[in-house]
Amino acid sequence: MDARPASEVLAARARALRHARGETLRAVARRSGLSLRLLALVEAGEANPTLSSLVDLARALGADVVDLLRPEPAATRSRPVALVGLRGAGKSTVGRRLADALGWGFVEADRLIEAEAGLSLGALFELHGAAHVRGIEARVLADVVAADDPAVIATGGGVVTAPTTWALLQKRALTVWLKATPQEHWDRVRAQGDERPMAARSAARAELDALWAARAPLYAEAELTIDTSLVDVEGAVAAVRARLQA
Repeated sequence: MDARPASEVLAARARALRHARGETLRAVARRSGLSLRLLALVEAGEANPTLSSLVDLARALGADVVDLLRPEPAATRSRPVALVGLRGAGKSTVGRRLADALGWGFVEADRLIEAEAGLSLGALFELHGAAHVRGIEARVLADVVAADDPAVIATGGGVVTAPTTWALLQKRALTVWLKATPQEHWDRVRAQGDERPMAARSAARAELDALWAARAPLYAEAELTIDTSLVDVEGAVAAVRARLQA
């Protein structure tokens, strides 16, 4: 049984459902007909909404009032899946296919961060710096893994460099490293026409090698490692499903 106050349960559930849909508070307010101020108070655990307001909020979030107010006992919940790795690992491709196979939601951490901040990831890094971005990342991922409905999460490549957030994912989710060599990452990213964040840098490939070397030991702490050099998307999906059922 969840021992948290009802307002905290509602707050966590509302935030998690909104983040899972990749939506802003303003979008939910517009669809539900509720005020932005009320929704902000709900998500802060400081509101005592009427039943009518709860019905409108639940409908806007694709849930029902019972689910919104009464989370399942923790023991019955499936663990969410958090996919980690550098850009080009296949997190989005594998994640979407896995979510479809499981009948779960799929979320990209970078999109949640952008929705929460109202800015692109590039602008956030440029204007506020990495520490600010990691702070938003910590909040949105905490909400997703706390949700009653499990999701497949494609994390940002740097999530493992934030010790508290990485520890939370390891505790609350099945963490999966989609492993590839630096050359494979390089080739995949170039094939996608995306060389961020290394565009216009003559030492881009060397930087990628250094980034891989620095993060590989952290990625290796994941519960499951899948070498994407050896298996295709369907093989990766099968490996994760097998671990979930073990």
